[in-house]
Amino acid sequence: MFECNRGKPVSTALSAKLTNLLAQWIATSCWPISVVEDDGLELVLQAATGDPSYKLPARRTIMRRIHDQHAAEKAAKDEKMVDVRCVALTGDHWTSVNNDNYLGVTVHLIDASWELHSFALGVMKTEERHFAEACARQFLDVANQWGIADKISTIGTDSAPNMVAAGRILPFEHLPCVAHVVQRAIVMSLREGGFDGALAKCRKVVGHFKHSPANSDELNVQQSSLGQVQEPLVQDVPTRWNSTLEMIKRVRRNRDALHTTLSQQKHNLALPTNAEYEKLAKLEKLLEPCRYITELLGGDKYVSCSVVLPALCHLQHAMKISDDDPAYIVRFKAAFTKDLNQRRENINLEWLKVYPRFKDLKEPVWAKLKPALQPLGEENPEPPKKKTALLLIGSDSESDEETPEDNTVERYKVEPSASLDQCPLKWWSEHTAVYGKMAHIARKYLGTPATTVPCERLFSLAGHIVQKRRSSLSPENVNKLVCLSDWWKKEK
Repeated sequence: MFECNRGKPVSTALSAKLTNLLAQWIATSCWPISVVEDDGLELVLQAATGDPSYKLPARRTIMRRIHDQHAAEKAAKDEKMVDVRCVALTGDHWTSVNNDNYLGVTVHLIDASWELHSFALGVMKTEERHFAEACARQFLDVANQWGIADKISTIGTDSAPNMVAAGRILPFEHLPCVAHVVQRAIVMSLREGGFDGALAKCRKVVGHFKHSPANSDELNVQQSSLGQVQEPLVQDVPTRWNSTLEMIKRVRRNRDALHTTLSQQKHNLALPTNAEYEKLAKLEKLLEPCRYITELLGGDKYVSCSVVLPALCHLQHAMKISDDDPAYIVRFKAAFTKDLNQRRENINLEWLKVYPRFKDLKEPVWAKLKPALQPLGEENPEPPKKKTALLLIGSDSESDEETPEDNTVERYKVEPSASLDQCPLKWWSEHTAVYGKMAHIARKYLGTPATTVPCERLFSLAGHIVQKRRSSLSPENVNKLVCLSDWWKKEK
């Protein structure tokens, strides 16, 4: 224990400020409300304020401040959406550690300054079974709570049958998550490719080290002796995207360290053979483009929907069968291509075609949209530069017609295509005055996310809040804490 230097008592204004900051800290960093009963925290604040008589606010006081802060932040979000004509939603269901079901919904929009915004609308507890009608009604409830039901252009969900059926019921365009489509194709292909034996051995080897700290320490010693970076192995999880690829990479990268460590232990493990290591190396090359695409499409800081068709084209090219492919690779590629093509037909291609990517799609799309003056957005905004190479596939950047046209659409069509590194939102901010009639349509299509990854991130955040020690949180408090944490973290 230490004694605080005696100073002036904390003023009422400073006490109120500290209470607000504590509430914000608790919400942003996902601390339990009970932290305000911690004697150590109280001592720290007493020392910082110079007032040994300072007392932390009560839990009820903190919750009132959190409710007030949520109301203020929600009002600011409401104001941001007042002048927006189109928004896109993503939604998914999540089960907490307490076995409660929640519906998470995020919104995506482009404001008048051509800035892309993405934030949580809520995480609401659901009591009824997830039938299609119930899911549709829950989405409408969220939209009505925010007053945006008449502004929604699309709603993105996973490809679960109930969500797909709910999408048909709702009066919005439904966009299945493209990342889910890719991952499902991977799962089906692994079954057909004959990789089960090698992957099963990898899982057992990883489990041997993951479940024993002593084994893990011995592996670290061998990694250091071989001049390798000490890194843990990764166990693949069916619901965790790209985890199979990461498991393979770690096992192959630490092959020598693993074999040396296991040679000094008593175990019943069957290690991968040289032939199986060769199969794993080929599988890693096949899965790498899928990881690349999943990460590219999952971004929410840039326009992602216009990347979907080039991304699928890229995967088709990566899975093209060659004469040098062994039989198991041929089976994998054939199964992947077949499954992807089947699922591709259910991802609302008509909506995705409204981007000038492929020459053979351009004129039919224009013919469809021209009567309603529904123009296209420009090239996709800037994803990370290392991920733009695939966009070269099928791009029509060589189009540079100079023929003048009378109407807005025709003038827009002869504009030189944006470069791959140019952000379309920046382009539109500079050309809104010229193509003002088309601007709201550009916002409509460019603001639509390609995946439900924003919802997945929301559930990761909710998992930090609804823990075993906090499983009794009321649904109202869960919703407000998750939303505040999401809003404030994104503002930073």
